[in-house]
Amino acid sequence: MPQGNGTGRTVSPASPHPDIPASSSLEAGIPAGIAIQHRDALDAVQREFREIKGTTVIIYDQTCATEKRRRRKRGTLVDPAKRVVINELVCEGCGDCSVQSNCISVEPLETELGRKRQINQSTCNKDLSCVKGFCPSFVTVEGGSLKKKTKSSGNSAEGNWPALPMPEVADVHTAPGGVWGIVVAGVGGTGVITIGQLLGVAAHLEGKGIVTQDAGGLAQKGGATWSHVLIGAMQDAIRTTRVGMASADLILGCDPIVVAGKETLLRMRPGRTHVALNAVSTPTAAFVKNANWVNPSEQCLVDIAHAVGAEHVGAFDADAVAVKVLGDSIYTNPMMLGFAWQKGWIPLQLESLMRAIELNAVAVAQNKLAFEWGRRAAQDVDAVKRALNPGQVIAFSPRQKQSLDDLVAHRVAFLREYQNAAYAQQYLDFVSKVRAAEQGMGVAEKLPLTEAVARYLFKLMAYKDEYEVARLYTDPAFQAKVNAMFEGDFKLHYHLAPPMLARTNDKGELQKTSFGPWMRLGFRLLAPMKVLRGSALDVFGKTEERRQERALIQEYRAAIEGMLPLLSPANRDVAAAFARVPEQIRGFGHVKARHLVAARTQWDLLQTQFHAPKQQAA
Repeated sequence: MPQGNGTGRTVSPASPHPDIPASSSLEAGIPAGIAIQHRDALDAVQREFREIKGTTVIIYDQTCATEKRRRRKRGTLVDPAKRVVINELVCEGCGDCSVQSNCISVEPLETELGRKRQINQSTCNKDLSCVKGFCPSFVTVEGGSLKKKTKSSGNSAEGNWPALPMPEVADVHTAPGGVWGIVVAGVGGTGVITIGQLLGVAAHLEGKGIVTQDAGGLAQKGGATWSHVLIGAMQDAIRTTRVGMASADLILGCDPIVVAGKETLLRMRPGRTHVALNAVSTPTAAFVKNANWVNPSEQCLVDIAHAVGAEHVGAFDADAVAVKVLGDSIYTNPMMLGFAWQKGWIPLQLESLMRAIELNAVAVAQNKLAFEWGRRAAQDVDAVKRALNPGQVIAFSPRQKQSLDDLVAHRVAFLREYQNAAYAQQYLDFVSKVRAAEQGMGVAEKLPLTEAVARYLFKLMAYKDEYEVARLYTDPAFQAKVNAMFEGDFKLHYHLAPPMLARTNDKGELQKTSFGPWMRLGFRLLAPMKVLRGSALDVFGKTEERRQERALIQEYRAAIEGMLPLLSPANRDVAAAFARVPEQIRGFGHVKARHLVAARTQWDLLQTQFHAPKQQAA
């Protein structure tokens, strides 16, 4: 690689690089003059190289996420004792963490205060690039480890469960041609291929014919992956390497989005195919690009039931059970294997499947336990739900189930803690004024304008300045959450960008810095200073961002008040749409400023539409 050609090498390890020692390029065997840069410099390097005449070379060298997890599991790569946790009360749901990391282990978390973010600890590869998202909600937990599930937790297989009845195992001779076709469908990196191999080994142990063929998805988490398994009464009966069109006897559905895709649906046939389905889908890469992405799991279930008939589909939330019982969603797939076997949809004996798990020699006890819980779910899924109470596993408060009075009352209480009772009363008085105007139109149904104002006036009034971030971090609930997740000797590090201390990048944007456990004392000192908010002594309130946030509250109230005298059934939907615009104003600093610019366009458009002559005439 001649030095004179403007060549370069960009190496971007997220952990100690397995191929290049953390020493000089000369010691690593790289010719002198070839630069090694961190991946953060990639954009700058590309800009520099585009100005160089002739051929330039950039080599981006980084171990893939799935390979890292595999090596750590085998003990051949250091597993850093460092994990990321998001304080969802601080999170604004802006999605900058997904933009920075391009990682789908940053998942949506639906809360009563809107969509936030959470880290899937089961799939996180500890790349930590999500921390670069411009948001103070990120905390790294350094030291300690995730709490392990124990028998004393009450979730072990040795609980008060009755002995499970043995199912009538499927007979391979009853399948057309004496070949039983199974398609394992899921996402890359979750063990889909392993399930196919377990079925293959078990069939071999029974002396049956077996052919498996894997269609691997993306190495990065989220790529669709299939394992085709053909089990024959004898080897000669199998004449293909894949399950043919409309020839599947079983779809082992580890992810509903993959199962509802064309590639899998084509293998199904009504009256023949059974589907064992994990009812909750892994968020896809679409969520990285679209913060408003909606998980289509429910529609997928409808499509699958339409393809094979509802009576041929068995579904449950295997992810929630796996996390609750074993502390890791990686055990979802062996749980689905147990579910399908108990249903009588797999033509193999229990003993051979258990022996295959033993021969795999990876987390044998946990995989057997997952298989057992899958059997229990197949036998009595309601009993499993009662035993595990998965409603506590998933923090999801459906908005549609909350009354308007409860919604307002919750926010009044929040604003009282945010500032004081007088501030909360301002919110309540304005919402009541809007409610009276909307009810004055004589409508008896829901009040969409009032609900929108209740949600988004609150959002504007509860802007997260330095005092509020400090208050939310000193809330005992966050520390309790961390303590429930981790054990051992661990410390919390906070990633913040104090406006008076933070450095800026070449775009003039503030950059975050890590602060150690001592910052908790800083939060305790800062939180009570909320009494200074908006006063002449509010040093943080003098920034452009804070002045803009206060101005938005007044502008929003004035715009809504201007609409109330003109409100009618004909223009109420436009008014409600306007009232919901602040939903788009998410994030902190330059991220929030960018979202505000986009929201302004819709803000002005809806105001113009509401006040148009034809609307007033209506």
